[in-house]
Amino acid sequence: MSSAPSSSKASRADSPWAPLAARLFRALWLAQLVSNVGGWMQTVGAQWLLVGDDAALVTLVQTASSLPVVLLALPSGVIADRFDRRWVLLTAQFAMVAVSGALTALAFADALTPAALPSLTFLLGRGTALMGPAWQAIQPELVDRERLGQAAALGAVNMNLARAVGPAIGGAVVAAAGAGWVFAFNAVSYLGTAAVLLRWHRPAEASGPGGRERLLPALHAGRRYVWNAPGVRRVLLRTALFVPGDAALWSLLPVTASRTLDLGSGGYGLLLGAVGAGAVAGAFVLPRIRRRLGANGTLVAGSLIFAAVLAVPAVTRSPYGVAAALLPAGLAWIGVLSTLNAAVQTRLPGWVRARGLAVYLLVFQGGQACAAPLWGALADRLGPATACLTAGSLMLLGAVTVRRWPLHDVQGVDPSPSSHWPLPPLVFEPGPADGPVLVSVTYRVPPAHRARFTARMAHVARSRRRTGALTWGLYQDGDDLERFREHYLVASWEEHLAQHHTRLTVGDHRHEERSRALLVPGTEPEVTHAFDTTSGCVVPERPGSPALSDPAPGSVSSSERDM
Repeated sequence: MSSAPSSSKASRADSPWAPLAARLFRALWLAQLVSNVGGWMQTVGAQWLLVGDDAALVTLVQTASSLPVVLLALPSGVIADRFDRRWVLLTAQFAMVAVSGALTALAFADALTPAALPSLTFLLGRGTALMGPAWQAIQPELVDRERLGQAAALGAVNMNLARAVGPAIGGAVVAAAGAGWVFAFNAVSYLGTAAVLLRWHRPAEASGPGGRERLLPALHAGRRYVWNAPGVRRVLLRTALFVPGDAALWSLLPVTASRTLDLGSGGYGLLLGAVGAGAVAGAFVLPRIRRRLGANGTLVAGSLIFAAVLAVPAVTRSPYGVAAALLPAGLAWIGVLSTLNAAVQTRLPGWVRARGLAVYLLVFQGGQACAAPLWGALADRLGPATACLTAGSLMLLGAVTVRRWPLHDVQGVDPSPSSHWPLPPLVFEPGPADGPVLVSVTYRVPPAHRARFTARMAHVARSRRRTGALTWGLYQDGDDLERFREHYLVASWEEHLAQHHTRLTVGDHRHEERSRALLVPGTEPEVTHAFDTTSGCVVPERPGSPALSDPAPGSVSSSERDM
């Protein structure tokens, strides 16, 4: 009799709406829904003010909103990792209120020129760029890790629900009262999110130790982590292959609505609303689709649907036919984006999460910013139909590549922090900037395990590089074939302490344990730390004190269990 309640609880936990049970997530989700509605209303107003000009100028609105992410995503990720993410988000909200207010004032004064509109849209994009990494990075603080996929899907539902109603409302308002009123609503819509953030009492420890990192080293650390994380790189590749075709739909839709379908602003808003309605409806079936197809199957299915939808405007001039085709486009969009977002979220540890997500947003928004004007130029030269068919062909090619470059399996991936390295017992106290530091680890490996040991150490090498190593090498001793020496160089003592305290994960620990399982029984790795004296770091000599390389009699030697 007890299985029924248990089954009911499991069903609720697997529900796509489960993250909404968390009060803070729910409040931010609802506030962001209002803000997204305002954003889509503004998009319709901005694009429709320019639709009488050439297609390239219309698509420039999307470029102006996406380009700031290309320029500012990485610095914004560093800011979100160094400072309290709540205050970063609040700063972005109030900045966007100010810019939207200026846009509203110019619109009501009939002083909004074709040059001023993209410029102010660019400034709004800067606020979005500052907000993006911090917003994505707080998601694991709002919901449990196992619900991150559902939270990502709800984020896509949020945007598409706004897309379902925002453009339609925006088109009606523009037609009835003018673009100034949609800009005004967008300015007010940011205040709801700001109010929820002001009421959020975020724990001080949630800010983490990232604030001690300096700007440039923090940028390098984020780049180094992503470069040495194959799973994250694969997500970025799949994103880059999807985005150009995705950008074609959004950038060419206003041109298709105006020139091919002969629709007004209200009709264009209804077309966007069809995409949003399809995404919201798709949220109900997406968990079932993902269970049946898996992550990579969802990517293939989404790309194929997108390719088919892009071909529709080329073969029909019926607004009803195009609107019907856009419904499955919404399902495909939410399926692909929630899959990619969850894949990157579940792989990033807290200390570099915002920077890793900034790179993801850089690829996504940057791809849209670069692709949108190209599609506009192609539509001007060859027509919207040809541009749509070209984008659909590109999307088909992306679907074919999933077999060659699939997403990596996330089973066993655990980015939780692991402080399994104790502090090394040195005979002096280095300064934070002292270094570079050469860390050397000696292992004894029986002959039968050498090949497997070196193969497993490849995973350890990536761990070292992700967490701070500038160089890494594994060497076999020519005098003793059982002895292997690992050497890696860290920029400073501060960087190496960060490896000890904050950067290593449970996954890193598992790779180390798998390598150590192959050592000669009863032996432990021997670890030493050497400092580069040519850079100004000189080990002080105290009377009666041993040198750095000579452990004190009776003390724990440098073969401590540092790792």
